[in-house]
Amino acid sequence: MKKKIIILGGLLISLPSIAQKEKKDQVLVNQGKFSIAEGGLLSTIYDFTNTEKGIVENNGSAYYYNNFKNDNLYYHKDNATKSVAVFTKYEDQTGQQLISGSKSTDFYNVVLDNAEPVVAFDLKNEANIRGSVDFKDGIIKVDSLKGMLTFHQGAKALHPSDKSHAEGYVEKIGNEEFQYPKGDKGIYRYARITAPENVKDAYEGKYNLDDKNFFRARNAKSGVIDLLNEREYWTIDKGNDNSKGDIMLTLSWDERTTPKELLANPEKELHIVRWDAKQQLWVDEGGVVDVSKKEITTPASVKGYGFFTLATVKTDLILDGDIVIYNLVTPDGDGKNDYFIIDNINKFPNNTVEIYNRWGVKVFDTHNYDSAGNVFKGYSDGRVTINRGEKLPTGTYFYIVNYEYKDKKGSRMIKKSGYLHLESSK
Repeated sequence: MKKKIIILGGLLISLPSIAQKEKKDQVLVNQGKFSIAEGGLLSTIYDFTNTEKGIVENNGSAYYYNNFKNDNLYYHKDNATKSVAVFTKYEDQTGQQLISGSKSTDFYNVVLDNAEPVVAFDLKNEANIRGSVDFKDGIIKVDSLKGMLTFHQGAKALHPSDKSHAEGYVEKIGNEEFQYPKGDKGIYRYARITAPENVKDAYEGKYNLDDKNFFRARNAKSGVIDLLNEREYWTIDKGNDNSKGDIMLTLSWDERTTPKELLANPEKELHIVRWDAKQQLWVDEGGVVDVSKKEITTPASVKGYGFFTLATVKTDLILDGDIVIYNLVTPDGDGKNDYFIIDNINKFPNNTVEIYNRWGVKVFDTHNYDSAGNVFKGYSDGRVTINRGEKLPTGTYFYIVNYEYKDKKGSRMIKKSGYLHLESSK
C-alpha cells in the first residue's frame, strides 16, 4: 500500500522538491487549499492526488514525475500566463504517466516530455488548455470515455510530431484557425480548420489509421469519385451549440500512410471527400492542392461533418466551372439544404431540372433553374406534375439535370442524373 504525504493547505513561493527519489511508494495528497505563487515551484516524483476536498491554484510551475489525479478544483488565475504543469520522468526513470480524475482540470501551459515508447501519457481526465501544450516528447492517448483535450480561445499546440502528438479526440473552442495535433500508431497526421464564426464554437477532431472494418462498412461512393483512400480518415465534428457559420478544412497527405495510387497527379485529381450518413456514400467536397506543403483544402465551407478522407476524382467528369449538385434537401427553415442546391447552375441558363418519385411520377419540372425562385423545396410543382403544391413525403427521389455547356471547344448539352434524399416534416 502506498504511503501518503498529506497537504492540508499552504503557499509555495519556491521549493526545490517535495519528494525524494528513493521514496517511490508514496503519494502526495492535497486535502486543503494549496497555492503555487508566480515564481513558485512544486516538484514531486510521488503520485499527486488532489482530493474531493482539495483546491490547487497553480500560478507558478509544477513538475509531475509520476501520475496525476484531480478530483476537485485545479486552476490558475486569469492573468497567470507563466503557469505551467510539466509532465515528465525523473532522471533515469521510465514508464507511462496517468493523468486522471473525476473533475476537469484547468491548465494554462502544459509541457509533455516523456520518452516512453508507444504511449507516454494516458489521459483519463478533461484537460482544459488556456495557453499552450508543448509536445516535446511522448504520445498522449486521450481516453474515449473519460478523456478530452480541449484547446480554448488563444490556446496553441506547439511542436507536434511523430514522437509527440495526441491520439484520440482533441477539441477546439474559439473563433480562430486551429491545427489539430492528431496522429495514430506513432504517425502525426494533422488536420486544420479555418476560423469559425463564434468564440464559443466547438469542433472535435480525431485521426485513424488502418481501420479496415471502418471502410468495409463505408465503401459506397458517388460517381465522380475514383480511388478512395481506405487506409486513413479524419473525424471533424461540430458542437451542438455552434453558430450557423461553417469552416473550410485542410488535410495533409503522407507517403507512409496515403496510398501512392492517389498521389500520381494530386494537383489535378486529389480531392477531400466526406461520408454522407444520409445518403450512405462518400461525396466530393472538392480540393485546392498545395504540393509544396502536401496539403489540400476544401474550396468552400464543408457541406457537412463527420468522417473525411482523400480520394481521386474522375477528371473526365469534371468540367471547368461546372455545376455541383447536392443530394440532400431538408426544408426546415434552418438555412441549410432548404432546397435542392445546384451550384453554378445560373452560369448555364439554358437548363432543365426534372425530379421523379420512386414510382417514376414527375413531381417537379422547370426551365432556367434557380433564376426566379424556381427551386425544388420539397413540394410538387412545375409544368407537368400531379397534385401541384402538395408537400412531398420523406424519401428518395431521382433527378435529371440537362444544361448547355459552353467553352473553347464549343457548345454541347450535358445530362446529369442521380438520387436525392428529401427529409420532410410531412
